[in-house]
Amino acid sequence: MNDPCASTSYPVDATNQVRRRHERGFYDYSTVHALLDAAALCHVAYVIDGQPFCTPTLFWREGSRLYWHGSSASRMLRNLAQGEPACLTVTHFDALILARSGYNHSADYRSVMVFGKARLVEDPEEKENALVRMVDRLFPNRTAALRPATAQEIRATSVITMDIERASAKIRARGVVDEDEDYELPIYAERIPVTQVLGEPEPCPRLLNGVERPESLAIYRSTRLLQEVLTEALLADGNVQD
Repeated sequence: MNDPCASTSYPVDATNQVRRRHERGFYDYSTVHALLDAAALCHVAYVIDGQPFCTPTLFWREGSRLYWHGSSASRMLRNLAQGEPACLTVTHFDALILARSGYNHSADYRSVMVFGKARLVEDPEEKENALVRMVDRLFPNRTAALRPATAQEIRATSVITMDIERASAKIRARGVVDEDEDYELPIYAERIPVTQVLGEPEPCPRLLNGVERPESLAIYRSTRLLQEVLTEALLADGNVQD
């Protein structure tokens, strides 16, 4: 894995270099990791027999290593099990941009692409720890209060890991940008913010009497931004790694 003491950025080559609007590109650990940590859902792209596939899945980061999981019967997991090249992406959609010309309509966003070779986690201890982290990364210390996983449940779940070899973030946060002469046109323009906000929790209707919502879920309350809660959960879990 990358040694933070030796470098503060991922290496740049033809694979991860941002070509168009290169000024929007970032390769430093801080930016890349922050964008990953503020998300729970990613898309993993890979190729099977020449056919591209892209699969959404939950994931988490530990240093410059990523983990994600799925069913043991998954085509993605079978294909990636032996160290296949993969690309994992995350996008935060921040705003719609209405400009004075169709050409300048756009979106504000923060995205990250990471590249590496994915492999199946086969070591029993590493897999067990990963399955705990899968839950506790989102809901700190929750696994300790749950029914233990059965042997069948563990067999039915596969975990994939990938060391980040290359990564690039791309950020647009400019709002409305028009040609200078277009600002004189009587055409309405605006930025429409887009956010993912938590709704009111909906308790399971089959809860036993007296079972209350644990205090550990207090950060998951309505009107909070999802990305803020995910980052806060990681801090509470105590496993933040640059």
